[in-house]
Amino acid sequence: MAQDTAPAPTASVPPADAHVGVGVGVDAAGAGAAGASAWPLSGIHVPLVTPFAASGEPAVEALEGLAHEVLDAGAAGVVALGTTAEAAALDPAERERVTDVCARVCAERGAVLTVGAGSSDTRSSEAALGALARWPQVRAALVTVPAFVRPSAAGVLAHFARLAEVSPVPLVVYHIPYRTGLTLDAATLRALGELPGVAGVKYAAGGIDQETVALLGALPPGFAVLAGDDVHLSAMLALGATGGILASAHLATARFVELATAWRAGDVARARPLGHALARLSAAAFAEPNPVVVKAVLHAQGRIPTPDVRLPLLPAAGASVEAALRALEAVGGTTATAGAAETSHHMSVLA
Repeated sequence: MAQDTAPAPTASVPPADAHVGVGVGVDAAGAGAAGASAWPLSGIHVPLVTPFAASGEPAVEALEGLAHEVLDAGAAGVVALGTTAEAAALDPAERERVTDVCARVCAERGAVLTVGAGSSDTRSSEAALGALARWPQVRAALVTVPAFVRPSAAGVLAHFARLAEVSPVPLVVYHIPYRTGLTLDAATLRALGELPGVAGVKYAAGGIDQETVALLGALPPGFAVLAGDDVHLSAMLALGATGGILASAHLATARFVELATAWRAGDVARARPLGHALARLSAAAFAEPNPVVVKAVLHAQGRIPTPDVRLPLLPAAGASVEAALRALEAVGGTTATAGAAETSHHMSVLA
């Protein structure tokens, strides 16, 4: 994924004499601390799109079908109400319906459900996290670094310490500086990983650099790094990431699972070419703002009723959809319910 803004400033952990510790405001005996150590974050997790019916309402049956399909293909879990779900464009009732569906499927399947929660201010984030107690199936909350505010590293630590203290589930920090405007260095992410109740990070820094290597080379115990930039999944797994949260994994889900399995087994001969092929698919899926291409491909496959997105997003161009379908065909992505013949038909129409 290309960075579409100026490089974000880097926030570093202050020196020890700055009186900002990683345990600010956290009761180590709290529920969040217990939850974070109870299970590992690993494997491929699919941040589900929100399909829309022709009426414009969320197509909950299609959403349920997608959740079952990706789990059938080997995904470890799904994420509800992430960026890919267009969560910001859903009203509260729609967000509840989406969470209800995902919770029901994950309960049936014994799969991990992570739900996007939080905002740019701590009080609103506390309320969003508290609301998750309604769904006992939720295993983790995906919480972005506060956007627009651009707090110091000390402020980010205090924010997540407070949220971890009140959250009914462990937190996954969503580090995506080209959306939030703030880059966290390895030391700050490591400090976040030492907070009781913080289970891992979705790492979507827009590339791999010395900070990435430094983080993965010295992780706090029990702190997982999940790749969040789809095109860099293979490299992140090679460096030690335990899995990924990947919109592209709606497509060719089994291949993404295969890649994670290959790196875990040390099968470099298998992992390297597959990783390159999936990176090409991911690049095609992100040729336009996410999730417009992914939705168009899912619709072409017959898996969702429309390719519709809500403003300010616009539908994907035909050329982008065709390119993604060809990249999908190249990796043998056949999760479509409509089958190869229908996919070929849609490709000819788009051409």
